Amino acid sequence: MTATLGAQPLPAATALDLVRSLQPADLADLFPAPLLCVDLTDAHPDDLTALAARRPALVLVGVGPGADASAGRPDAPGAAEALDVLLPEVLRPGDDVPAAVAALDRAVADHPEAAVALVGLLRMAPRLEPLDGLVAESLAYSTLLAGGDFARWLAARGPRPHRDADRPLLRRRDGDRLILTFNRPEARNAFDTFTRDALVAALREASADATLTEVALTANGPSFGAGGDLSQFGTAGDLARAHLVRTGASAGAEIVRCPHRVVAYLHGACVGAGIEIPAFADRVVAAPDVAIQLPELALGLVPGAGGTVSVTRRIGRRRTAWLVLTRTFLDAPTALRWGLVDTIEDAPES
Repeated sequence: MTATLGAQPLPAATALDLVRSLQPADLADLFPAPLLCVDLTDAHPDDLTALAARRPALVLVGVGPGADASAGRPDAPGAAEALDVLLPEVLRPGDDVPAAVAALDRAVADHPEAAVALVGLLRMAPRLEPLDGLVAESLAYSTLLAGGDFARWLAARGPRPHRDADRPLLRRRDGDRLILTFNRPEARNAFDTFTRDALVAALREASADATLTEVALTANGPSFGAGGDLSQFGTAGDLARAHLVRTGASAGAEIVRCPHRVVAYLHGACVGAGIEIPAFADRVVAAPDVAIQLPELALGLVPGAGGTVSVTRRIGRRRTAWLVLTRTFLDAPTALRWGLVDTIEDAPES
């Protein structure tokens, strides 16, 4: 695939002039992939701020050393906050920058609607309270479920049988701690509606129990969570109703509301919902074998279990965008360095 125009880094002033001159109808012709790379070398902060202020329907990627020293920190203010992805922030010394740009270009070209929806959500994230962010994410998710990209993925996948579990979530009391254990190891703890409902009910009961001080999230089997159960994708007939169900029965929202300390103990694969939900916890403990991924873009979707809220609060919106757009796997040391997990320890006995 030949790199599109937007994958060729432009000086910040040139990028700003280009976006200012565009009519909405010009976007598709000029940007077959809705991505615009900005060369940060000698970029003036005012140009970057003005570029972001226009809220273009483009994924804005910063390439180069950056215009200020704070650019590498996801929580730091600065002109580079205007960008959706900052390559100096996510790449290691010696990484192939052109290859990273090409990977982003391919991802955005293959899934343009989801990519633009993603960065739009993440641009709002710092200004929204967590519960409001969950509503915004769910609206975008339901919209994309109605899109052609998801329909093509669903048709290519074909029907898939669902694996029922008698007890998808186990509860155990240990003094003033409640231990909740995902218990679908045969399905790698894929997060289905039954698991969701059991988790939401358990968290609501825990919130009302004044004798508790801590709620622990653990999992049986080799994986903490393989993400949403793919057998249930595409089964919602009414997407407006699905949005109401998603926001009314949100495990992430219940963790946010929980008055007790919530600690998540991760191990193995933590994919999609398998990282989005535990990232809401007050403390996240990762085993050394943790492998984290946000794969939803490949389905034409954005994270739908709260990841644009929970992951973003921990690592910043630019690193979250990078994870979703590239579907990169994060190992435990990188997750710790970025702040997605708080410590690395061997997995406890469930």
